[in-house]
Parts: sequence; structure tokens; C-alpha cells
Amino acid sequence: MTLSDRIRHFFHVISNVRPIVWICLYIGLTPVFALIYWALPDGQFRIPDGAGTDFGSWLYYSIVTITTLGFGDYTPAHGWAQAVTAVEVMCGLTILGFFLNAVGSMKSEIDVTAEIEKQRQLREASMKDKLMKSVPQILHSLNNFLSYCYAATTPLAKRDKVEPRFNPDFTLDDMADIYKPSGLSIDRTEASAVHRLMKAASATSLCLDSLQTRVDLTQWPELLEDCFTFVADCQMFTENDIPTEKHVKENANATPHPLLSLSNFIKDNATLARKIETELTKIASA
Repeated sequence: MTLSDRIRHFFHVISNVRPIVWICLYIGLTPVFALIYWALPDGQFRIPDGAGTDFGSWLYYSIVTITTLGFGDYTPAHGWAQAVTAVEVMCGLTILGFFLNAVGSMKSEIDVTAEIEKQRQLREASMKDKLMKSVPQILHSLNNFLSYCYAATTPLAKRDKVEPRFNPDFTLDDMADIYKPSGLSIDRTEASAVHRLMKAASATSLCLDSLQTRVDLTQWPELLEDCFTFVADCQMFTENDIPTEKHVKENANATPHPLLSLSNFIKDNATLARKIETELTKIASA
């Protein structure tokens, strides 16, 4: 390390010392020098007639000296007194300089911290604004997914075409009509309920994946984790993993049941979809 590097490091360390430390050192040196003056041999100072020479008098002189007031009533007349007085003056000026430097450094630190906090708040506000613009589309997609979860887990004869309400406690027997049309008011096709379910899952997954790309969700870690899990589940379980109607009929009594994987997929991701809905609603109302 070169000399310039050492000097730079020294002043870096000094700048990090809190102002209160320098103030305490400044005040603490005053009685120390007063003791030294008190211990010096008689005759080292010119003392005005009637002035005291007790510790209190030297404490007064030390205060006057370290603050560079120099009233002139007590005057160092000989070597030791002059040397100690000069040292105290230099100590006072040096500590005062370091104190002012520490105050400036602390102010800069406060300003930088305030600016970082300001930028963080602006970024959070920007991310929330982007998120809020996407909320209607995401909620619509999630509601469609939950509607088709309902259709796939409710016998056709019991389906409410207008107000589908997903029941997380469905059984495998409730999935008997997944290969029939959903019959929901939002569905204008004749495709099977399970096909429409997987299409809705794919659309919702794409919507949430796009959200993670456009919006930094790290300030909402729970939402980020749930979106990531939903997308990952939809990527791992696709329509190709669903058994055909013929296979289900032929293996209806098999263990495990052919529709067990689909059942678990629906339960897990319907729960996630509801949770994401709740989280988005909470963020929007905050």
C-alpha cells in the first residue's frame, strides 16, 4: 500500500467516526490538560494578582486555551507551559476539524440514504402502477380458470351455468363428466370441460408469466412465489398428461385412479388461484 493509499484510508476511517465521539474527546481533554497545568512547577505562568492556582483555575485556563479564546489573563511564560499550551491548542483545532468533517460525512450519508429511499419508493410506486394495470386481466383469467375447475369437478346435472362456485372438497366421482361440454355461460364451444380447463390453465399461466416479466414482484414475495408455482405446475402438467375417456372407463377401478393426477392438479392450482386473487385484491386496496 502506497503512502497516498494509507493517507486516503486514514481519512476514510476518520470520516466514519461519529461527531459525538469527537465532541466527547474535545470535552474530555479539557480536564486532562488542566491536571497537567496544575502539576507544572511554579513560575511557568504569569498569573495576575489575586488569581487562583487551584484546579478550578487551571480548568478555566484549559477551556480558554482549547477553544482558542485566549483572554490573556493567564500567560505561559516558560518552555513547559508554552509547549503544553501549544499542544492543547493544536489538539483543539484538530479535533474541531475532524468534528466538522464527521458532520459533513454524516450529512452526506443521510442525503444518500434519503435519496436511495426516495428512489426505492418511486420504484415501488412504479411497479405497483404496472401491477394495477394488469390486475383486471389477471383476475379475469383466474376467474375463468376457477370456473372451469368447477365444471371439471361437478357432475353435469349439478352445474350452475351462471354462477359456478368451485368446491375444493370434490371427489374423483364428481369428475365423471369432465369429457362432456362445460355448459357454462362463459363457454360458447362444445369442447369438453377438461379441455377448456387446460386451455384456461395455459392462458392463466401465460398471463402470470408475462406479469413476472413486466413487473418486479420482489416487493411482494408471497405473490411472486405463488405466481411462480402456478406457472411451474402448468408447465409440468399439460393436456397430454390427461388420460382419454376410454382409458378412464377401462381403468376406473385401478389404483391409483387414472384421474388422480388431474384431481391433484386442480386442487393445488385452484387453491393457488384463489390465494393470488386475495393477494392482488389486498395490494390494490392498500
